[in-house]
Amino acid sequence: MNHENLIEVRDLAVEFTSGEQIQRVVEGVSFDIRRGETLALVGESGSGKSVTAHSILRLLPYPLARHPSGTISYGNRDMLTLGERQMRHIRGNRIAMIFQEPMTSLNPLHNIEKQINEILTLHKGLRGKAATRRTLELLELVGIPEPHKRLKALPHELSGGQRQRVMIAMALANEPELLIADEPTTALDVTVQLKILELLKQLQARLGMALLLISHDLNLVKRIAHRVCVMQRGRIVEQASCEELFRAPQHPYTQILLGAEPSGKPADNVVGPPVLEVEDLRVWFPIKKGLLRRTVDYVKAVDGINFSLPQGQTLGIVGESGSGKSTLGLAILRLLGSQGAIRFQGKTLDCLTQQQVRPLRRQMQVVFQDPYGSLSPRMCVSEIVGEGLRIHRIGTEAEQEQAIIAALKEVGLDPETRHRYPHEFSGGQRQRIAIARALVLKPALILLDEPTSALDRTVQRQVVELLRSLQKKYNLTYLFISHDLAVVKALSHQLMVVKQGRVVEQGAAQTVFANPQHPYTQQLLEAAFLVPTAVD
Repeated sequence: MNHENLIEVRDLAVEFTSGEQIQRVVEGVSFDIRRGETLALVGESGSGKSVTAHSILRLLPYPLARHPSGTISYGNRDMLTLGERQMRHIRGNRIAMIFQEPMTSLNPLHNIEKQINEILTLHKGLRGKAATRRTLELLELVGIPEPHKRLKALPHELSGGQRQRVMIAMALANEPELLIADEPTTALDVTVQLKILELLKQLQARLGMALLLISHDLNLVKRIAHRVCVMQRGRIVEQASCEELFRAPQHPYTQILLGAEPSGKPADNVVGPPVLEVEDLRVWFPIKKGLLRRTVDYVKAVDGINFSLPQGQTLGIVGESGSGKSTLGLAILRLLGSQGAIRFQGKTLDCLTQQQVRPLRRQMQVVFQDPYGSLSPRMCVSEIVGEGLRIHRIGTEAEQEQAIIAALKEVGLDPETRHRYPHEFSGGQRQRIAIARALVLKPALILLDEPTSALDRTVQRQVVELLRSLQKKYNLTYLFISHDLAVVKALSHQLMVVKQGRVVEQGAAQTVFANPQHPYTQQLLEAAFLVPTAVD
């Protein structure tokens, strides 16, 4: 084994068994991870990135998974042949891992101190005050503000970025030689992503550890990686230095990935009368304290927002998590109580009861962030797409069936698949089903709440092009909520930047992107589009 290499993977293959069926998901994968470097594994969902990385720590669902061939050398040992006791000494100690979604990786019932202390006790034998001191050092190391106040916090009491920092602190507790980061910033805002990336680079330089980064976000990879392995259908199709790969990609699949950034201009539609008008909209949540639960203050989630959205246009609403974007969308759809005027197609909504609003819901549809979570697993696609038709009693059963088939064709899905269930589709296909469900009612307004954030870049581009073509064809009006500014730029005619419930900048999207005025807007754009080179 080359002394510069920390890990050597040779001819790795992984198979999953389901009954009598055997599916090979990784085939003939070979690469090295050098000491102190960052290696990125990139590719679309299902390419085998995470399975390859999880194989290093043997975290696959055995016995459903097996390694029919290959070696993973660490030191002078093959990780695939080590006993469970030896693997426990390596996991979390010499090789650590941070996962994509910290909320599901952290125990919701235990405070932060207990979760980090557990690792220190298990691997270092630290207890009591010594463990607490080390925990505080780690929280300070990863940039948690006032760490002594966070020790007793439960995961749900922290922001997404803070939870990811806690995960990094846990991974670094024993100063590992290798940190495996599995999509560590996918669920985070662009500004938080940038901070987490800078943190990882600083920690890597300080501790001299190697970093294996699994990602489908090539902008992120370009910022941090030294070398890149591109995976497609379980194989590595290209392997090169980061600079070389981005300058002159050799494999057609790599070229497709690099060209998958959502681009183009918003649909060039005929601008109609205002579909949606909002004046001084407020959503304040009371903070109650004391025995009598008196209101002592308010969380001003949405605070005095105004805009007018014409027919055929897209209003992009951007801002970090907690800025009030989704709350604003739910208030406009009357799914949350609010104060202020909301007019939809000239009708005043804010004084109507839920029963009075219900007939108008046919004209106001929504597509959510997570297509898997928003589609019922017990209903087939035909039932999901046709649910609105049945609720609003539109057409006969035969006419409803024809409308469902037409909607599926519109979004590029084979109508013959309408009797399948959501789990039988990919993420991009599930989002197309969600769009078909909204489209089948022929609405005037569609609220798109982070509809592409859970998707690969290539699939994002397809969904953006689909949304653009549908808007052009039907002169649709979109309210587009996102923290992905590349997608917002490709779809939006108008742009609204929201921070802590208030609008800090608003105007024509092209003008705001070209010449942002507010420091917060400048910060968002810099985090999204500025791409520094990786550290030496």
